[in-house]
Amino acid sequence: ITQAHLSIVPSLLISLVVTGFLGMVVERLAYKPLRHAPRISVLITAIGVSFFLEYTTMYFVSPTPRTFPAMFGDVAVNIAGIVINGQQMLILGITAVLMVVLTYIVQKTKTGKAMRAASFDTETAQLMGIDSDRISLTFGIGSALAAVAGVLVGVYYNSIDPLMGIMPGMKAFVAAVLGGIGILPGAVVGGLILGIVEALVSGFISSTFRDAAAFAILILVLLVRPAGIFGKDTKEKV
Repeated sequence: ITQAHLSIVPSLLISLVVTGFLGMVVERLAYKPLRHAPRISVLITAIGVSFFLEYTTMYFVSPTPRTFPAMFGDVAVNIAGIVINGQQMLILGITAVLMVVLTYIVQKTKTGKAMRAASFDTETAQLMGIDSDRISLTFGIGSALAAVAGVLVGVYYNSIDPLMGIMPGMKAFVAAVLGGIGILPGAVVGGLILGIVEALVSGFISSTFRDAAAFAILILVLLVRPAGIFGKDTKEKV
């Protein structure tokens, strides 16, 4: 572990706290008034908030990409002809740890159960004595995880800028739909499948079609299996 590795720890912790708090503030201001609104309204608001945050950041920070400190040199591991570099090992390791921790919080803790109940049916959850503001904590946790993702993207590409999250954010949505909305391991599996498909398209066809392949997957999933790989088709009574 070098000084470069240790220097990123305070920045990561600060970004976790600040971004998590910002996520809870955004939920109170932008999403809480829309809890009983149609889902399309929430989706449009999410897109608007994302662009607002990105371009507001550009106002205070130069849009010119900045170099992210290199975390690994030429570290790489060859496993059966598959070469995995240091950045990729770091991303896989942190992703696995965060997935386990988040799954435990959501599935096993009292707070996680309250969050799931409030997200499923807010009014019934309130009748059962659950504070509906638990949803705000969900936004805080999600925003903190987004901060980790941003740092990992910077580590991988050695570059950061205010608009760097647009395409990864859209592809994260594709990965969640592919694995199954609301299923945490499914989102990780969906992301791995998406990454493999993009790598194959870039290697055998052209890197120009890499992003197109990601959204083609989204269209196919919505047509063939809208619930995702791990999701279950449920009938909704009207």
